Amino acid sequence: MKPTTYSLSSRTRDLAAKRLCGQRSAILALDLGSTTGWALRDATGVITSGVQQFRPNRFEGGGMAFLRFNHWLSELVETSGPLSAVFFEEVRAHAGTLAAHVYGGFLAHLEAWAEFRDVPYQGVPVGTIKRFIAGKGNADKQAVIAAVQRGLIHY
Repeated sequence: MKPTTYSLSSRTRDLAAKRLCGQRSAILALDLGSTTGWALRDATGVITSGVQQFRPNRFEGGGMAFLRFNHWLSELVETSGPLSAVFFEEVRAHAGTLAAHVYGGFLAHLEAWAEFRDVPYQGVPVGTIKRFIAGKGNADKQAVIAAVQRGLIHY
């Protein structure tokens, strides 16, 4: 069965996501930006996470960040095995114009990378993530951090 990207209704996407997450398969979660946060659950269930920098240095063009991002994604798949899905934080409001442009650039490259490799991808709204972790969709950063440190997850 060929995987497809999630462009269906939100209910259908949610069911597909639950089906994928229930399987023992590699899943990547991303917080896109010049400093990208990531978590990878491999096929054995082991979760690895970290932060990756993609900022170009002063002698490079702006496109180098996106080239590094594409290379990093490909390298991650080579070392962890094939991905069943990629989930990313879907940001609807940005602090400024530059942040919006950077996010849009990384999102475009992620989508192109995933489409080329037939890897399904789905954005998850920030409020949904906060509600899952802290119990409130509008929880502030400190409440989210405290919930994570206590190991609380609200289903």
